[in-house]
This record gives sequence, structure tokens and C-alpha cells, in this order.
Amino acid sequence: MTEMLHYVWLGILSVFQGPAILEIAGVGLPVALVMLVAGLITGIAVGATPGLAGPMAMAISLPLLISAFGFTPDALLPVFGFLIGIMKGATLGGAVPAILFNLPGTPDAMMTTLDGFPMAQRGQPRRALRIAQLSSVAGDTFSDLVLFICAPFLAVVVEAYLDLPEKTALLILSISFVAAVMGRSVGKGLLSVSLGLLVAYIATGNDLSPRLTLGFDVLQSGIPLIAAVLGVLIVGEIFATLERLWLDNHALDVIPVEKRSTQDGLQPGDIRRISPYVGRGAVIGALIGALPGVGSTLAATLSYTMAARRIKRHPQAQPLGTGAPEGIAATEAANSAVSGANLIPVLSLGIPGNAAAVFLILAADSIGGFNPGPGVFSMPDGALNPQLVTVFGIFTLMSLGNVLNWTVGGGVMRAMGGLAKIPATRLLPVVLLVSLTAIYVQETSMFAIWSTLAFGVLGWAMRKLAVPVLPFVIAFILAGPIERSAREAFAASGADPWFLFSSPTSVILLLLALAALMFLGRER
Repeated sequence: MTEMLHYVWLGILSVFQGPAILEIAGVGLPVALVMLVAGLITGIAVGATPGLAGPMAMAISLPLLISAFGFTPDALLPVFGFLIGIMKGATLGGAVPAILFNLPGTPDAMMTTLDGFPMAQRGQPRRALRIAQLSSVAGDTFSDLVLFICAPFLAVVVEAYLDLPEKTALLILSISFVAAVMGRSVGKGLLSVSLGLLVAYIATGNDLSPRLTLGFDVLQSGIPLIAAVLGVLIVGEIFATLERLWLDNHALDVIPVEKRSTQDGLQPGDIRRISPYVGRGAVIGALIGALPGVGSTLAATLSYTMAARRIKRHPQAQPLGTGAPEGIAATEAANSAVSGANLIPVLSLGIPGNAAAVFLILAADSIGGFNPGPGVFSMPDGALNPQLVTVFGIFTLMSLGNVLNWTVGGGVMRAMGGLAKIPATRLLPVVLLVSLTAIYVQETSMFAIWSTLAFGVLGWAMRKLAVPVLPFVIAFILAGPIERSAREAFAASGADPWFLFSSPTSVILLLLALAALMFLGRER
């Protein structure tokens, strides 16, 4: 316990005593803390702008951050700080257009519009935004506490009880679960996973010559990771949104809000009124967020549905959908509680659970010196584990982000309300140009640009065919760990082709993977 507290203290010091970005009156400002604040403000602005999202801003920022800070271990916390700030700020800022303009920037924000916009139409936009802020930050804080407790425990269990065959089976279970729960059918989920694995294995592996290159010299170095991920995940979304706006022949239909009421702002009893719904939404969001591939939309919908059922049992209460504070609280607490819990499989297993987690994994892989997985929580005798110091530095940054959201987040959130009026038809081409520029800065190769555009077309086509894109991305990232783990297990077993069935645990994990495909993958 003493050794763990020592690592916690070192993690805190790594944030506050890290390299200073500038000095004010002889006091240095830690670069990680400054980047966290900058990322938080950027995230709120991005969340408040329909057509943009946190992962999109993280995708654009990552190559620029790496180019600015380099590939040394000192770059880890500043880069993570900015990305964590975006992740937290975008979740908070997403309520702004939903409440003020009835424009859900993300699918989970659709539930916020049901009560947030009617409240704003009654002349109480400030009250609705304040309730959204309190609920969102409360859910996020609870989710982070779950992460801080569960991630080390899960990592220790995995490291102590799972050997190479079991870890391989666990990775297979993860991508099977993602394929089963995402998309309209298990077939489309498996198609997406298969495409991700196929692309990832181009020119990789331990073979004497590059594989799957089809004779093209340009493919002998493989597909750039950032080009494939950003192309399918971000550029494909931009193409799909621009097509949708072109077909609709309009950018944004902003509905005016009535003049603010003299009673706008939190009212006596609001906190007590929404507290049960915030608590229930936070628990729902944290439980759903801990599962890889299950996003905040499900958490928001489930929390809102349960809140509506509770309201119906009290006939004197205001029904949801009419501007009830309980509806905003239930939705915002649930979708915010997903973010922290989604990092549990990332830090403890190295498995990304959502789009934001993908870019944290990419940052770790690109910079080096930090490999998310069970090994980061080990405490070797007589030696210091720098990865564990980094983990507690990340926990420190997340805690500071919550403090900032509690204190100044609401003010920044309201100040960004006007961004929702920016036409998406003008905004998204600029985002596309900046994305391609950032990729070129990172890769300095036109092949990376053409690859990104090609995978953007693939991402657009997948969306048109209702094939989920996140399984493609997760499979692309996990392809390397799966192959390495399988090769090591195969060699350790003496080249036994049945090594995956060598222990009861790996057999159970494989059966769970099969069960996920059979019972969770029915047509939805």
C-alpha cells in the first residue's frame, strides 16, 4: 500500500513539476496543466458546434501535438492532457446546441433536446444549461472514480491469472463482443472486423517478405495507422455529413429561443429534484461504458427511459418531454459517465472501447514509452515503473479536468453557445483540410494523404451500407497484439496447434466470444 501511494504521489508530481511552458512572476506553469485547460476549452467549443465531435477534434489535434512535443516520454502527459481535456469538454459542450437550438450534435444529445429545448423555449435556457453542466460533471466524476478503482484491480487480476493462451482468447472475445453489439447485425459487425484485420496485416508479421501487398511497392511498409483510422472514422463521417447536407439542401435550421425569463437560473430545490436521476444515470453510464464498443447513446437512452418510468409513478410530477429537469439530468449524467469507464479496458487491457479511447491508444503508440495493458500497473521490486507513474499522472489530469468542469465549465459552456450557428456546409470542408494537413505533418508523405482519402471513401461506403466503422478501427488496432500474443503462445506451447484449448480459462473465453456472436448479434 505504501508503494502504491508513492506511485500516486509521483504521478501528481509528474503533472505539477513537469516541464514548464512559461513562467509568471518566477513561477513556472506546468505544460501538462496548460494543455489540459486548452484541451478543455477546445472540447467545449467543439461539442457546442453541430457537425463536430470530440473524436474529430482529437483526430486533428493528435498529429499536431506529436509534431510539437516530439516522441520523448516528456511528451506523454502534455499530449494526454490535451486529449483528455477535449474528451471531457466535448461531452459537456454537446448539451449547448441541443438545449439552445434543438440541434443534437451527437446521437446521445438527441435525448437532451427532448427536455432541454422546451425549457429554453419557456425562457429558461440558463437553467437548462446549468442542470446539464451539474449532471454531466457529476456523472463524469463518478465514472472517473470507477476507473481509478477498477482499472488497477482488473489489470492485476489479468496479469496474475491469465497466461499467453488466455490473453489471446481475451482479445478474441473483445473483438467478437464489439462485432456483436455494434451495427444492425452480427454479420455486418464481423464484416467490419474482418476488413480491419485484413488491412492491418498488410506487410506486417514475421514473414521474410511483406505479405498481402499484391506486388505494389508502396504497400511494403504497410498502411499508416493514422491514415486508416482517421480516414474511416473522421474523413468518412465528414463525407457522409456533407452528402446529407447537400441532399437536404440546407445547413442548419436554427430555431429562435424566446426571451430569457426573469426566473432563469437554478431554482430552489432543483439539486434535490435531479439528484436521484443523476445518481441512477451515472451508474448506468459507468456500467455500460466499461463494456468495449458500447457507446454513450445506449446509456443516454436507457437512463432516459428509466427516468420516464419513474416519473409516470408520480402523477403530480412534470412528465418528461415537456421541459422537465429530470430528463436533462438523466441523459447528461449517463452519457458523461461513459467516458471514464470506457478507459477501464484501455488502461488495464489495452483494448479501446470507444472512439475517444482509440486516439489515446494512438497517442501512446505514436510517442512510445507507454503501452496500455496489464503491465503498466506492475510494481517491480527495487525498480521504478515509469508507466505506472504515467497512469497516475493521467488520473491526476482527469481529476483536475473534473475540477475545472465543476468551476469554470458552465461559464465557458454558455459563452460557446453562438458556435451552434456556424453552417456545417462551411465548417466541415475546413475541418477536412485541417485533418489532411495534420496527417501530412505527421507522416510527411503524399501516400498517407491518398490513403486517408481512400479510407474516407471506405468509411462513407460503410455508413451508406449500415456497416459499423468502430469495429474496423478497433480490429485494426488490436490486430498486432492478437498476432503477437498468438505467436508467443504457439511457440511457448511447443508449436501445439490447439494451444487456445490448452486451459479451461481460454476455452471459457472462446465460448463467451461465440455466445456473444450468437445471442448479442441478433438483428436490431
